[in-house]
Amino acid sequence: MQALRLHPGDDLRLALEGQGGCGFVVVGMGSLSSARLRYAGQAEPAVVEGPLEILTLSGSLAPDGAHLHASLADATGRVFGGHVCVGCLVRTTAELLIASLPAGSLARELDPATGYAELVVRRP
Repeated sequence: MQALRLHPGDDLRLALEGQGGCGFVVVGMGSLSSARLRYAGQAEPAVVEGPLEILTLSGSLAPDGAHLHASLADATGRVFGGHVCVGCLVRTTAELLIASLPAGSLARELDPATGYAELVVRRP
């Protein structure tokens, strides 16, 4: 397990993809100044202005990309959730716990059935 703290202005997705390893984001909490979430079935992300609290964050990390989902609450308690895109900017902090896996155990490959780069699990 690896603990990670992100700082104000860090991009949540880019910071996690920058880790370069294989694993799963087990839990994440903190705050965002703004977010870009792609909702189910939508081609483009929506911009959600903050301040926002990260209620949940989870996903998979592979050297060739991440698949991250989050639920966020605004200052009125309204909740938004979806696929985390580049542009989710940390407001005060983001605290994350990552379960690391051996190098080469996860990858992303285009799946013709979905049209997306999907997770491939390899046994090293």
